Amino acid sequence: MLGKGVVGGGGGTKAPKPSFVSYVRPEEIHTNEKEVTEKEVTLHLLPGEQLLCEASTVLKYVQEDSCQHGVYGRLVCTDFKIAFLGDDESALDNDETQFKNKVIGENDITLHCVDQIYGVFDEKKKTLFGQLKKYPEKLIIHCKDLRVFQFCLRYTKEEEVKRIVSGIIHHTQAPKLLKRLFLFSYATAAQNNTVTDPKNHTVMFDTLKDWCWELERTKGNVKYKAVSVNEGYKVCERLPAYFVVPTALPEENVQRFQGHGIPIWCWSCHNGSALLKMSALPKEQDDGILQIQKSFLDGIYKTIHRPPYEIVKTEDLSSNFLSLQEIQTAYSKFKQLFLIDNSTEFWDTDIKWFSLLESSSWLDIIRRCLKKAIEITECMEAQNMNVLLLEENASDLCCLISSLVQLMMDPHCRTRTGFQSLIQKEWVMGGHCFLDRCNHLRQNDKEEHQRQLSLPLTQSKSSPKRGFFREETDHLIKNLLGKRISKLINSSDELQDNFREFYDSWHSKSTDYHGLLLPHIEGPEIKVWAQRYLRWIPEAQILGGGQVATMSKLLEMMEEVQSLQEKIDERHHSQQAPQAEAPCLLRNSARLSSLFPFALLQRHSSKPILPTSGWKALGDEDDLAKREDEFVDLGDV
Repeated sequence: MLGKGVVGGGGGTKAPKPSFVSYVRPEEIHTNEKEVTEKEVTLHLLPGEQLLCEASTVLKYVQEDSCQHGVYGRLVCTDFKIAFLGDDESALDNDETQFKNKVIGENDITLHCVDQIYGVFDEKKKTLFGQLKKYPEKLIIHCKDLRVFQFCLRYTKEEEVKRIVSGIIHHTQAPKLLKRLFLFSYATAAQNNTVTDPKNHTVMFDTLKDWCWELERTKGNVKYKAVSVNEGYKVCERLPAYFVVPTALPEENVQRFQGHGIPIWCWSCHNGSALLKMSALPKEQDDGILQIQKSFLDGIYKTIHRPPYEIVKTEDLSSNFLSLQEIQTAYSKFKQLFLIDNSTEFWDTDIKWFSLLESSSWLDIIRRCLKKAIEITECMEAQNMNVLLLEENASDLCCLISSLVQLMMDPHCRTRTGFQSLIQKEWVMGGHCFLDRCNHLRQNDKEEHQRQLSLPLTQSKSSPKRGFFREETDHLIKNLLGKRISKLINSSDELQDNFREFYDSWHSKSTDYHGLLLPHIEGPEIKVWAQRYLRWIPEAQILGGGQVATMSKLLEMMEEVQSLQEKIDERHHSQQAPQAEAPCLLRNSARLSSLFPFALLQRHSSKPILPTSGWKALGDEDDLAKREDEFVDLGDV
């Protein structure tokens, strides 16, 4: 009786009243439980991972419709993850797929990936936190990677419900000590990797040898050197123990302002140009100190800006680019479009899908980041210029833009080990504040729930809306660098012309996947992945179907879209029918919803037939397919 099942109710937004009646006696249920226990799916634990609590006879809902289909299994919580072990997975347990994730399964949620936890009490959804006086009949987990999990606890023993709910809440929300994080347990228990060839394993950049190897790989060892001045973090905890600076830079300069104002090497291009980053000097009001800082920076710039042999362009990411507050606000709006609990909410939000997506500004932020990276790539590749990224601490946007540039320009970074090494170099050793940004220690839980994303508590001023190619210079940097920085920053018109010529020229040629790669950044090219729509399509949610079912549904829908496009093209080019017959043709077809072709799986669009007053306006357009909200681009599969 246990296993796949269909139940009524179970919570949700205005879910129907329970209509399922069980004719199985309680003793028969317990008998079946014992049968299931004998063939339970094995819980795979990483080295150092410990099981904390578990509950059996938990029903995991499949996100498809109000019928609440699901599968029974165990819900467990370890010191690393929350995992659901479905009874139907035993047959698939021996299926060794080529691209199987060996760390996280499809039904696993790492504790740090949990965003919000909700409980359903008498069909009412409430946020869960702290000690509970009453335990829910349904558990809903929203993840930071935009997944939503729903578990029915109605058929689980009361004591197990208390243990698993309390355990999940405690281990995902309670403040933690740094040494209690799972990574320390894993590092102690896992065996050390004995592989020493940097070409075949992830470079950790925790030794001077690693940095020297990277310099040699990128041919940057001619102009730059690896230093150990911060060994033991005696100069600054923000900087790595070892890093790379220009050869002409005296090492004692690193200690003068605790690493601030020092150009730190990120990567070198094949033509000798380099990508560098610098954290800004402390803000001072005293004229004497400002003059000292200006003199210091003047000497620093002479090591990287020696025209006509070496020219550097400064990109001030703190004042001329996105602010962390903008990114935080956009992401909070964007993720709400995906964290949906039932199909009713999904279809209701579909009516405003495009306007909500646009108002979030998230896709525009992605485009601006890609475009900034392409601008820097153009300076290095086409103009043979050094580029210096400037940020307050050089540990947020510097990490992002530097990583994007290297992915575009360096084919090694697009390999598995190369990408892992890139993350280690630019983000981990680059000093990105993962603990603060992701709130791993849950030290400011109240503020996180208010802000929906763990970013600095200091509210940075949102930068004003600016043109796509506009550049500005921060007043503080002008004071620090005087006239020198104005010579290093190109005018917006010149930048626009150079960028457009470089961008169009590259896309007009055949692609070399082992060389430079530039993404498309036009508005229609920035897409939301198609998997978002499949979450509420029953045919793509076949239990045990896996990727085969998903891909089959994707291909089916793509064929329908392609067939529709061919018909539209034929009608567009023929234009043989008199214009007078067009209104009649249009009256016979209801306007497609923005979820076409998925709308075929749901009730017909509730939008009315276009009014008579609209026919004249429609007659001026080539066809209906060009109207807004007509179709959804599935993107690349």
